[in-house]
Amino acid sequence: MNDLAECRVGFVSFVGRPNAGKSTLLNKILGFKVSIVSDKPQTTRTQIRGILHRPDAQLVFVDTPGIHKPHSALNKSLNATAQQASSQVDVVCFVLDGTARYGRGDAAIAQRLPQNSVVVVTKIDICTRQQVLEQLGATAALGAAQWFPVSGKTAEGIDALVAYLVEQMPMGPRLYPAEMLCDVGDEFWVAELVREQLLAATRDELPHSIATRVTEWEWPRIRCEIIVERESQKPIVIGRRGEVLKRVGSAVRAEIGEEVFIELFVKVEKNWQRRADLVQRFGY
Repeated sequence: MNDLAECRVGFVSFVGRPNAGKSTLLNKILGFKVSIVSDKPQTTRTQIRGILHRPDAQLVFVDTPGIHKPHSALNKSLNATAQQASSQVDVVCFVLDGTARYGRGDAAIAQRLPQNSVVVVTKIDICTRQQVLEQLGATAALGAAQWFPVSGKTAEGIDALVAYLVEQMPMGPRLYPAEMLCDVGDEFWVAELVREQLLAATRDELPHSIATRVTEWEWPRIRCEIIVERESQKPIVIGRRGEVLKRVGSAVRAEIGEEVFIELFVKVEKNWQRRADLVQRFGY
C-alpha cells in the first residue's frame, strides 16, 4: 500500500443515543476493538478515531459518546464532544437501535444532523423486520442521503455501508500511516479496558459514574486508579477479599499480555462527575 498515492480519504462520525450500538458497529467495521463496549449508558466518553485502511481508501471513523439530556458536568462534556465531532467530518451516520422505539431523544439529535447524513439502523440480528421498518419510517422525513440496516454482531449490511461511505469521500493523500489503527495511546486504552471489565464484573451494582486512569507506566508494571464518587462504592469495586479487582486484572491481562503486572487502586472523589475541573482532569 503506497502511503503517498491518492485515494478516497475522509472522516465519518457515528452519533446517536446511548446504547445505540455505535461502538460495536465501529469495532466490527475495523476488525479490532477500538472502543470498549457495555450495555450501560455513557460507556464511550471521548472521541475515539479508528482508521480503516483499504487499497482504494482510508476512512477515519470517529466514535462519540451517546447524546442525552445533561444532568452534570460530565453529561455536558460528553454531549459537547459528540456534537463537535458531527461538525468536523465528511459524513455523519445517525445510529439508531433497531430494538428501541424512535423517541424524543432521537428526534432532538435528528434536528442537528447535516443534510447528507446517513441513517444506520443497528441490531438487525435481534430485532424484527417490523421494528426495522418502523425506524426507517420514523426517519423518512429527515432528508437523509441513504439508509442502512446493519448488525454490529454478524456484520450483515456492513459491506454495503462501508462501500457507500468510501464513494462519498474526496480524493487525497492518506492521512495516517498503514500501521496506525487508532489515535489513542496505550495508557488511555488500558484505562478503558479496566473500566470495561469493571462494568462487566459489577453489572447493575456499579453506577456509570466510575472513572479510570493510568497513573504509572513502567512496562510491564502498570498502576491504574479507579475513581468512585462515594465510600460506599469502594466495597463494590473491590469485591469480597478483592475478588472483583482480581477478576478485572486477569481479564485485562488476557487482552494486553499475561506478562503484565497491573496494580488497581480505588480512590474516592466525591461527586466528581458534577465538578467540571475533575471531569477535565480525568480526560472527559
